[in-house]
Amino acid sequence: MASEIVLASGSVHRRHMLENAGLRFSVHASQLDERALEAPLKDSGATPDAVAEVLAEAKAGEVSERFPRALVIGADQTLALGDQTLHKPADMEAARRALLQLQGRTHELHSAVALVRGGQTLWRHVSTARLTMRELTPAEIGRYLALAGEAALGSVGAYQIEGPGIRLMSRVEGDLFTIIGLPLLPLLAELRAMGEIDV
Repeated sequence: MASEIVLASGSVHRRHMLENAGLRFSVHASQLDERALEAPLKDSGATPDAVAEVLAEAKAGEVSERFPRALVIGADQTLALGDQTLHKPADMEAARRALLQLQGRTHELHSAVALVRGGQTLWRHVSTARLTMRELTPAEIGRYLALAGEAALGSVGAYQIEGPGIRLMSRVEGDLFTIIGLPLLPLLAELRAMGEIDV
């Protein structure tokens, strides 16, 4: 018999990916302060992919305390530009600054997922995608932000590749699920291996 599955994320995109894959689950977003948890990790020299993995596991663990019998899916994503880690912009000016940093360069998106039940981590995984943004003028960035609107604030790089953000890219290496924020294929493979899904 399949377990109750809980998604420990408020991300609409992650919810849609799981719904589109035919999973039955409920959503109970983690209440963890991600930035507070991330700071000591970065200070200790943790790599961006390791930070994403720890945060995904911590989010699932926090929600697992509330739903101990459920199989909890936690997820997180970090954006690494050289030795910098970028976060979701707080406002349109921060989005403009992020795009100025990213334009003409290659960055990495690390998407992590963890499965936790009863506070015990059963499985975790990180997938990485590399994206190269074409060179953009400040005027082009302004026009893009006008086109994207507030949606630009919902992505760590101030773009959403499944929308107009694809116009900014010159090269993409990696699958769309990883870029949007959930390594869906490895997750589905693990759920099959655990007997939680039969197809």
